[in-house]
Amino acid sequence: MTGEAIISLREVCKLYRTGVIEFEALRGVSLDVEAGEYVAIVGPSGSGKSTLMNILGCLDVASSGSYRLAGDDVAEMDEEELADIRNQRIGFVFQQFNLLPSLSAVRNVELPLVYAGVGRDERRERAAAALARVGLADRVDHRPGELSGGQQQRVAVARALVTEPAMILADEPTGNLDSHSTADVLDLLDELCATGRTIVLITHENAVADRARRTVRVFDGALEEGTLSGAVTA
Repeated sequence: MTGEAIISLREVCKLYRTGVIEFEALRGVSLDVEAGEYVAIVGPSGSGKSTLMNILGCLDVASSGSYRLAGDDVAEMDEEELADIRNQRIGFVFQQFNLLPSLSAVRNVELPLVYAGVGRDERRERAAAALARVGLADRVDHRPGELSGGQQQRVAVARALVTEPAMILADEPTGNLDSHSTADVLDLLDELCATGRTIVLITHENAVADRARRTVRVFDGALEEGTLSGAVTA
């Protein structure tokens, strides 16, 4: 670890309103994650962990409090800057894979580069290299329906890697996988952390969280006492 906070949250709250009904999904969350850390955010369904992940990934905004990403105040960024962050600086891995069924593995992995305006030949070369990195060099032309669940998740990891982001946000990435595929995906995250990437893993499974270097627990929208800003529990 470098000692530099890539994530710095201070008293972050998230309030949802539906008519006259209000729901506070996050309540005063403060958290630092250093560059190169591997942190698991753990909590039961409805605890607020996915809301927290959406804010970390600039997919949603806090109702109050501050979020600095690598020192930059996210609240001061416009939509174009936020889109660039989501496409270039953060790689996302989700439980549902989010692959387009009509496209081959390599074309699914290319998509972030398409949005970034990268030329066709370079896109194909980088996407094929990312698939090779996750052990799927022989599956580049297979469509998602021709791949196992574990292989589909590896394609999703390759897509997250293809822009060479500094941080990977993984939201329940093993939720739809068997034990063997779960181990494969967690091994990949270990390897990515070893190369210096920051990994934030969202999960409700303690056994999955145990693979991280640090565990932060969320309950009823708040971090549990003893897990704030750098406390090591794993």
